[in-house]
Amino acid sequence: MQSDSISFDAECRRCERLAEFLDDVRRDYPAYYARPVPPFGDRDARLLIVGLAPGMHGANASGRPFTGDHAGILLYRTLYDFGFASHPESVARDDGLVLRDCRITNAVKCLPPQNKPLPREIQCCNDFLKVELSELRAGTVILALGRIAHDAVLRALAKRGKDFVFGHAAEHALGNGLTLLDSYHCSRYNTQTRRLTEDMFRAVVARARALLGAG
Repeated sequence: MQSDSISFDAECRRCERLAEFLDDVRRDYPAYYARPVPPFGDRDARLLIVGLAPGMHGANASGRPFTGDHAGILLYRTLYDFGFASHPESVARDDGLVLRDCRITNAVKCLPPQNKPLPREIQCCNDFLKVELSELRAGTVILALGRIAHDAVLRALAKRGKDFVFGHAAEHALGNGLTLLDSYHCSRYNTQTRRLTEDMFRAVVARARALLGAG
């Protein structure tokens, strides 16, 4: 089932700094979504992708994770190639794209200034991620894009970071039938500096597909 809401508060104002920043963004960009961005995809998915936070001119503008910015180019094309998406591009919330056995969320649901959420904001938003993870079934693969997403997943599951060290392509058995895969974030900076290449990212998604089966 495709759904855009799960354990999510579209009117959340828990973090004063983020709420006030979004108020300012809405005034400056009245056509932008500029609210907490909901998860997107199959509510019963066995692949959950966890990003950092909405980008200013991407998810914050479109209202869909990784849609409208550079980071989404590699992500959605790779998901399409491995059978997790109906189209290789995500351009707008109403573009008809469907995720198959895949769901995308963020560690922080609101756009942070300079794309840098504060530790207390990550911790505050972790309540939403905690409920999302509690509803996953055994056999689910969680793909964390970047160290912050990795740490947010561990916090939500009450796991100790020292027991599950972040590293690109690292694989962690979390218990309860859950597997955590790590990847460097598919941000413009990482891809342009070649810290993350297309082949590196495809290899991680290929591993997720192998763990889940052909689908």
